[in-house]
Amino acid sequence: MRKVLVMEDEEYIREFVVINLKRSGYDVIEADTGQKAMEYIDTVPDIDIAILDVMLPDTDGFTVCKYIRQRSQTMGILMLTAKTQEMDKVTGLMSGADDYVTKPFSPAELTARIDALYRRVAMSDKDTKNEISCPPFKLNTKSRTLYKNEKIIELTQVEYAIIKNFIENPETAMSREEILNTVWGKDFFGELKIVDVNVRRIRKKIEEDPAEPQYIQTIWGYGYKWSIPAQG
Repeated sequence: MRKVLVMEDEEYIREFVVINLKRSGYDVIEADTGQKAMEYIDTVPDIDIAILDVMLPDTDGFTVCKYIRQRSQTMGILMLTAKTQEMDKVTGLMSGADDYVTKPFSPAELTARIDALYRRVAMSDKDTKNEISCPPFKLNTKSRTLYKNEKIIELTQVEYAIIKNFIENPETAMSREEILNTVWGKDFFGELKIVDVNVRRIRKKIEEDPAEPQYIQTIWGYGYKWSIPAQG
């Protein structure tokens, strides 16, 4: 268990990441190209987390991220982005990543991010209640599966955590900071925009019209709330 795939073509960065993850008790698989990473995804069982560099010689991290998401919604994905490439963060999250780390990064920051992501991945069997109903939605907390009108909606681990937080607190205004602390943890190093990007991603999955959302309402200048539309 605690198996991590590290996809990074720059050897010194990959070695830096691998050494620190091994020191923290992770089993690490290395890939210096996107092709190798995708082969490992298909052939190596029980990979919990993938760390993906954006820029690679043969492809890009977004392509590999989408490839993983086509095969698994539960694997944790963290993108390594350049400090100057702001759009890489948004693009990575919209491609299905759970989190990102901006280069250069410290061993403490990287380990904290991976630990937090692993805790979410490892929580799959920890819920005590089996189902939360909020028509037209039903959330199975054992399988970590969301249904809308009995049709399954594929969620990443972060998306699941956000939806669960919303459904358990209907009609409650939650600040971006509250959502960030609940889902990513109080020791999260990142920015509030990660909440907004994930909400955009979820709206595309659950709303009839993401531009006019019924369920995840924006509280301007504050955050969001889960709204229950009037029936009939």
